[in-house]
Amino acid sequence: MSPGKRLKRPSKYESSADEALDPGVYEGLAGVRLVMRRFLSFSEAAVSEAGVTSQQYQALLVIKVAPRGQIMVRDLADQMLIKHHGAVQLVDRLTTAGLALRIPSPEDKRSVLVGLTPQGDALVERLAKTHLRGMLANEQLLIESLKRLRHLAKLG
Repeated sequence: MSPGKRLKRPSKYESSADEALDPGVYEGLAGVRLVMRRFLSFSEAAVSEAGVTSQQYQALLVIKVAPRGQIMVRDLADQMLIKHHGAVQLVDRLTTAGLALRIPSPEDKRSVLVGLTPQGDALVERLAKTHLRGMLANEQLLIESLKRLRHLAKLG
């Protein structure tokens, strides 16, 4: 899937408007949503404790995984599903906090790349470890819920 593109629901999972869903679908969806709510609540607390917002943490992750650890602001906006001027403001906040820096593009002098500072790299490393632990804490419920949904989708 290309960055910034939204997932489309596969047609085999669609049902007609008058066709009732199997009750297990609701259980599976509720389980997935519970895991997501738990994780997002956990994540909000973790990033807040670290002194950043969820959006800033997401931006740090996007920059971290970009080729050579650098990304153009417009590509950051696409990855974050935000407008270009919102990405510029986000980068402003990250640079003010000492977590990111602007780097002139070697190919196009009008363009600016964004990279992580050593402080930003250390923060994203620490938060990623914390988030991985938090995500794995709900692994079993997520697996069971997704298996239930996959099984029921194959039946339908």
